[in-house]
Amino acid sequence: MTTTTTARSYPRSAGLSVLRLPGGRPPISLLVHRRSAAVAGVLLAVLAAVMLASACLGQTVVTPYDVWHVVRGGTGPYTLVVGELRVPRIVLGALVGAALGTAGALVQSVTRNPLASPDVIGVGHGAAAATVLALATGTVASPGALPAVSVAGGLAAAGLVYALAWRRGMQPSRFVLAGVGIGVALSAVVHLYLTDSELDAAEQVKLWLTGSLNGRGWAQAGPLGCVLLLCLPGLLWAGRVLRPLALDPDTAAALGVRVRRAQLGLTVLGVVLAASATGAAGPLGFVALTSPQLARRAARTPQLPLLCSALTGAVVVVAADLVARTLLTPLEIPVGALTALVGGPYLLWLLGRSGRPRRV
Repeated sequence: MTTTTTARSYPRSAGLSVLRLPGGRPPISLLVHRRSAAVAGVLLAVLAAVMLASACLGQTVVTPYDVWHVVRGGTGPYTLVVGELRVPRIVLGALVGAALGTAGALVQSVTRNPLASPDVIGVGHGAAAATVLALATGTVASPGALPAVSVAGGLAAAGLVYALAWRRGMQPSRFVLAGVGIGVALSAVVHLYLTDSELDAAEQVKLWLTGSLNGRGWAQAGPLGCVLLLCLPGLLWAGRVLRPLALDPDTAAALGVRVRRAQLGLTVLGVVLAASATGAAGPLGFVALTSPQLARRAARTPQLPLLCSALTGAVVVVAADLVARTLLTPLEIPVGALTALVGGPYLLWLLGRSGRPRRV
């Protein structure tokens, strides 16, 4: 017995199509934004091209054929460079970017603020403070345990911010302000440790704080990939909730959305993704801030598109890591420093644009 896929189109101005998969009981229907689907396809192609370029370029230039030969499991002179050094790093960068892009879209949707991101609500600062305290007290037996420590610190910081922002419901403005305050306090803890610690420990913490993919690979990409897979059902739910939640809270409640529970669920999901990405690669500034806004401007959707945000974040991180590796060869710039260098002017532009009156 064969099944066919049918699609029913909305009016052209809506830009929506209903994709129905018959055969299920009840039948499954998916609401697809046509432009978002097209943008996601383009971003996927761009991501594949950037990943291939990153695998080919470096101190040792490798042809695409040799890269494909190694990826298929073949052996040769480039097995070490491509198979053990570049490919795991590229995969980790794509996963980190996808997690940060998705987390930024979720947090900005909850706060209704394009200037909000997991960095603002203290996830990165909490991860950094937990890592510093673990190194200072000697509670971490091996460097491999640092990602778990940073994830726990990010979750704890975000939980504290959420508790401070709760006043008979989550107040978005209080949420952002509490996150800024907690972030400043935790940043002070980190700097206090750096000024009163041994040189080796301080250098290790400084390298982690800048955010880097150097020396990282499958050991970090595997757990982060598992987190993304475990979060996939929650992301499918989030895609449905974000449409009515983009309206005002009263309208969303009238449409059957439990607004407070939805806000809590979206926040927890975003914090888990951001903390996991930070634990894998360190804090990469401005990726979670810029990726959702770039994706929204490309897709032209009323709410932040999760898939496009994830793909945009992956493209940004992989491309930034390629530039960081090759710009000053043989020196290597931490990818977090490069994303902050590019993201800072974007934040200033966004701040200036948010103060302008909108044309009617």
